Amino acid sequence: MENLLMITHSRMESERILLRPLSLEDAEDLYEFTSDEETTRFIYEPYKDLNRAKRVLANYYLKEPIGKYAIVLKESNKMIGVIEFRVHEETKSGELGYTLSRHFWGKGYMTEAGGLVLELAFNVLGLERVFAATDVRNTASARLMSRLGMKYEGTLRRNHIVKDVLTDSVHYSILKEEYVNVKEKKSTE
Repeated sequence: MENLLMITHSRMESERILLRPLSLEDAEDLYEFTSDEETTRFIYEPYKDLNRAKRVLANYYLKEPIGKYAIVLKESNKMIGVIEFRVHEETKSGELGYTLSRHFWGKGYMTEAGGLVLELAFNVLGLERVFAATDVRNTASARLMSRLGMKYEGTLRRNHIVKDVLTDSVHYSILKEEYVNVKEKKSTE
């Protein structure tokens, strides 16, 4: 059932952005931010050429597109990042992941994108929990999770590899009732 709901909600929009499925036409925009050392510092090695972006689009984003969204600026139709959402049906939870071009950091775009995904998770899919993790050194990503209403759950030590180095990750989550409380609080402000 979740796949059908995810497919019927494959396009979501807020005031400034559109979330939509990726396509091969996104290769140049994807390459633009995935080839940037600063953007990818805590995630993976920067892409070396446009063909790498095309291969990743074909073999990852297009092969299994459910829950993988391009973050597109509505005013220019430019893709500035990606946001992913994996549903774990057995635990009624979802896992959030994202990458945003550093040229668009600090402007609230990822908070908007995350808000759209949380709305999908809790109001459409009826999930009970959404969680995310980031490299412990990526404090901006941890701040984003907090802005989305997520609570710090803990740090796993040397549990993932970033650029051939074992590193710690911080984990955050938000429960359905916490999401409802955050939404109610914002609507009364």
